[in-house]
Order: sequence, then C-alpha cells, then structure tokens
Amino acid sequence: MNVLLVNANTMKPAIAPIGLDYLADALVAAGHDIQLLDLCFSDDPAADVAAACRSFAPRVVGVTVRNTDDCYFSGQAFFLPEIKQILGLLRQHTDAPIVLGGVGFSIMPAAVMEFCGADFGIAGEGEMAFVGFLDSLQRGLAWETVPNLLFRENGAIRQNPAKPVNLSQLPPRRRAFVDNRRYFAAGGQAGFESKRGCAMPCVYCAEPIAKGRTTRLMPPAAVAAELAALLAQGVDCFHTCDSEFNLPAEHAREVCREIIRAGLGGKIRWYAYCAPKPFDAEMAALFKRAGCAGIDFGADSGNDAMLSRLKRPFRSDDLADTARICREHGIRFMYDLLLGGPGETRETLRESIALMRRVEPDCVGLSIGVRIYDGTTVAQWVRSEGDPEGNPHLHGASRGNGKFLKPVFYIAPALGRDIVAVTRELVAGDPRFFLPEVSADNANYNYNDNTALVQAIAAGARGAYWDILSRMGQR
Repeated sequence: MNVLLVNANTMKPAIAPIGLDYLADALVAAGHDIQLLDLCFSDDPAADVAAACRSFAPRVVGVTVRNTDDCYFSGQAFFLPEIKQILGLLRQHTDAPIVLGGVGFSIMPAAVMEFCGADFGIAGEGEMAFVGFLDSLQRGLAWETVPNLLFRENGAIRQNPAKPVNLSQLPPRRRAFVDNRRYFAAGGQAGFESKRGCAMPCVYCAEPIAKGRTTRLMPPAAVAAELAALLAQGVDCFHTCDSEFNLPAEHAREVCREIIRAGLGGKIRWYAYCAPKPFDAEMAALFKRAGCAGIDFGADSGNDAMLSRLKRPFRSDDLADTARICREHGIRFMYDLLLGGPGETRETLRESIALMRRVEPDCVGLSIGVRIYDGTTVAQWVRSEGDPEGNPHLHGASRGNGKFLKPVFYIAPALGRDIVAVTRELVAGDPRFFLPEVSADNANYNYNDNTALVQAIAAGARGAYWDILSRMGQR
C-alpha cells in the first residue's frame, strides 16, 4: 500500500523527525511502499503537497505532530493552525484517510484530532499500531482491533487502549528514510532514543501521557548500531530523546558500554537529558568514555519544599553532588529550572538562583510558569480551583481552552506576572542564566525560530542548543 508520511514541523533550527525514521522501518518490513513529504525545508508547501499526491497517489497519509506549541511563556506560539492548514492542502489533492501521530499529538490526541479535522490518530508508539491500522484497512477489519488508534464513530472520537511495544522486537533501525545529513547540517545534532516511557510522578509533566508510564528498553547493542548507522551518514553529534537517559541507571551504563565496545566513544559526541539522581562517579566516567559531551539535568528548583510539591525524587544537596561529579569528569552540564509552580514565592526563587550560583553549572535554563496539560496533576489542581476561564493564576489562552490545548501557564499567586522582573533582578546580569524573555543582553532559550542558533549552526556549531548558546555567550 502506498503510504505518504508527512513531516509538518517547520521549527528552526530544523529537527529531524526520528519518529518517521523509526516508523518507516516497520512499514517497509510489513511490505508497504512509503514516501516522505518533508515540509520543514519547503518554500512552497501547497505546491509540494500537490506534487507528492499527484506522483505517489497515496492510499493513506500519516502526519506527524512533534509539537503543539513552543511551551515557552514569552513566546506562546501555537502550531496546530498551521498543521490544520496542511491537512486542508492534503484534502485538496487526495481522498486518502489522514492519520495523525507523534509525541505532540499523543499528549492530547482527541483534542488535537478534533482541532485539525483528521480522520484517524495513533496515540503513543506507532510502529505496530500503524501497521495494524493498514492491515485493518486492507482487510476490512473493525477499528477496535487496532491498539492506540483513535477513530470517529457516530460523530464522536473513540480511542482504543494502548498496547506497549516490546522494543527488542522492532526491525533494526536503519535511519535511512529521513535525510539525516541535511538535518545535521541545518540542526547541528541528531536524536536517538534508548528507551520509551517514564514512570516518574512529576506533577506537571506530559511525558508519561505521551510515551506511557511503563519504561520499555531498547537493547543496548541496537542503540550502538543506530549510532553507527548515523555516523556512516556523516552525522557525529547526537542528543538523547529519552525522558531521562539515566533511568534506569544500569541500562544507561550498559548503553555506554556498548558504545565503547563498538569503538564509537572516540568518534562521536552526544548530549543527554538526565535526572539529577541517580548519578555517580562510575556513571560519569562511563558517559565520558562513551563520548558524552554534556548533560541537561531537569532540576526544576533549588528549594526542597518546591521539589517536594513537584514530586521530584531528589533534593538540593543532590544537585550539588551532581555538579561536583560533572566537574571532576570534565563533562559540561546545565540545570533547567521551572519557576512559578504551586507554592513558589520570592524566597523560593531566591534560594534556587542562589544554589545555581553556588554549584556553578555551565549554564542555567529558566522556564517561567507551568504549561498546563490535560491529564496531569497540575491540571487537576487548576480545575479544583474552579472554572479555568476565571482563574487569575493562569496566563495565556485561558478562555475557550478547557482542555488546555492552546498554551496556557500557571504561575503561583505570590508572584503572578511580576515573576519575570523578579527573576531578572535575582539573576543580576549573570550570563550563565538564560532569562525567560528576549532582550539584547541575553540568549534566547526558545528553540522556535531561533535566528541566533540557526546562524551559529550554519557557521559550523554542533551540539545541544544550550551548549551552543552558552558558548556564544562566552565569546
């Protein structure tokens, strides 16, 4: 069956759609003919959509939704109207059913499907589900037999139960469908994953909703083989796409060992998202030998009471230990802080900034406000306060947005919109901090249409975006 896969993500710097790369292997193994319509680099989406539909005559169209918005308080860019327009273009040139998928879609699948007007959706991992959908379409089977599938019935959207995939049973990841070399030149890094799912109880996070609460592990040797396949394409700088690479710890260690056994440690550089705990000297040494160039630790706060409210399983002393270990092993590192959550005050903000100054990471990302996602604990808290439309602690699209599809942020009442000015005052011009608003004297930590990053990558910069921005600020 002819299947057209569409990358609708046009954010810059360009990020390769690895979900489509992974999906392509499963579709080819099942005997389907596939073609990529990549709109990231398109100068004329309407013409490219028309040409793809005319030349390929798809029987099914799959559209990936990587991001619904930029998740950035001072930006609040909402991407779904653009994706809806792409679906409109597709419908002008094909009668094939349109299926939405991707991480952004999977956070709020029914709401996104309704907004965009798609025929079907696949929430969560799509390799087996999409193949099952195509099989059902060909054989006329009931949609209820396809796990993860969303479909329309009697004017309503129904969603089948999810079925986690055993990652060891997936076809080898060739990474040959997407032009990864072009993305590397335009985006400065390539993504890879070593696991899916997250069992952490963080009150604000949509990762368990999108990727599942059960952690499924890739065989470490398969991860090393995937990196080798990308290296053969001329790509040598990577970033993990796991929720947190070091959970579980022993799997992360074994992935590093496999990278070292494959002889890749001296040939590649990679960056990781990690939890501040567990992280010890043994792990840091393995990371370094395997080519790790930097780590982004999701710290959220430097105040223990705030960490407890956010259900984070570490404390400020753990952050200090992590900083010491990274410095001892020569690994660049940063902390990401989430400011303004429930219970945040000027004093808790002050403690967080003071801790960062004391432990001296290479840089600190500051995110203002908690982006509300349906299904999270924070969303439950907000609804317990009454009608979200009248909630004075919500900032952004609070009206007509009951499912929180459009970007909306919670900021603790003790701070409100003063949080930006208070944060700037506490940072006091320290260039290591990425401030939550754009100005002439600070780096823009929003990765959507970031001109400075695009220009740096075009000039040869490679690596995690925080590391590129940090080095730019040091010049």
